[in-house]
Amino acid sequence: MSRIPLIIILGATGSGKSKLAIEIAKKYGGEILNADAMQLYKELNIITNKVSSEEQKQAPHHLLDISDPLKHVNVVDYRNMAIPILDDLLERHVLPLVVGGTNYYIESILWKVLVEDRNLKRPLSIDDIEVGAQKKWKSAEEFAEQTGPELHSQLEKVDPDRAKTLHPNDRRKIIRSLQVFAEHGRTHSSMLKEQKETAGGNELGGPLRYPHSCILWLQCDQEVLDHRLVSRVDTMLEQGLVQELINFHQLYNKDRLSTGAPHDYTTGIFQSIGFKEFHDFLMLNEEERESPEGKRLFQRGLEEMKLATRRYARKQLKWIRNRFLRRPNRPVPNVYGLDGTDPSQWDEKWAWNEVQLGLLWRNEELCRYSPNL
Repeated sequence: MSRIPLIIILGATGSGKSKLAIEIAKKYGGEILNADAMQLYKELNIITNKVSSEEQKQAPHHLLDISDPLKHVNVVDYRNMAIPILDDLLERHVLPLVVGGTNYYIESILWKVLVEDRNLKRPLSIDDIEVGAQKKWKSAEEFAEQTGPELHSQLEKVDPDRAKTLHPNDRRKIIRSLQVFAEHGRTHSSMLKEQKETAGGNELGGPLRYPHSCILWLQCDQEVLDHRLVSRVDTMLEQGLVQELINFHQLYNKDRLSTGAPHDYTTGIFQSIGFKEFHDFLMLNEEERESPEGKRLFQRGLEEMKLATRRYARKQLKWIRNRFLRRPNRPVPNVYGLDGTDPSQWDEKWAWNEVQLGLLWRNEELCRYSPNL
């Protein structure tokens, strides 16, 4: 087994994860694996805040800007694409850097799970959920027609223990448990229990997939981060955010909505912060967008986008603390806190961490230093 470390870079949106990943990759000849769900998709480069083409030239990037915007990519799809890439890099003694804000994508890489879903080629429809049997495959669009409580009711019938642990509005997890049951003929709750009892496992996952891994947690003063996120949205506007949204809406969303289909901003790239917030503005024609009402709706969308971005940053930080720091029974790689509040002081503040990383990389040794949090 390769002892080259797998480096995971965590942090809230806007904390500077991509910048750090590129700097480390340049210094140590590493390659970057994207773990941001929205950046997997093509289009919407501004709103998803993808690294620029110039930045991509500074270090090889994987799983970035690769998927059709109308194709739904789930965590299983992502994991099945990511693991072979990481294994190849490690086999070739290339330092892999996983960076992104979709933390459950990162979890799918770090920990093994019982439910491998090798045969799960596409999402299941409601009609596929029967007692241990799969019927004719149908479009995953059917899920959009079911409310959270309706889906939860389906789960109560086949896996009541799992249903008790999920809120009726937690559509993603409910659908996931229904898929597991239909694919494997076993309840998700029983598989999670078995996973917990496996050596090195718990209720959240199995043992570490890559024992020689460590986490760099890029932290930032909350007030500074909030200001940075607001400024970033303003910069997006200057870069052409509005026209990007309008073009994408006309190309992908307008025809679907004109048929009377309900708008759904819970799957695929439509989850990107900004789409839902500007929905009312995007539904106007060109003339209406220039009217006082159009300008009011635009301003409302802008403020809601800024608010949603700040909320998302806090959600990411909560996830990191709850899933990586407050789980004493879970095998977690060492977590190193890095202060990214003032980018002008990065070189000075990260000097010691760079020394540790350099030793770690050159000697191909497991992180053995006490986490710096």
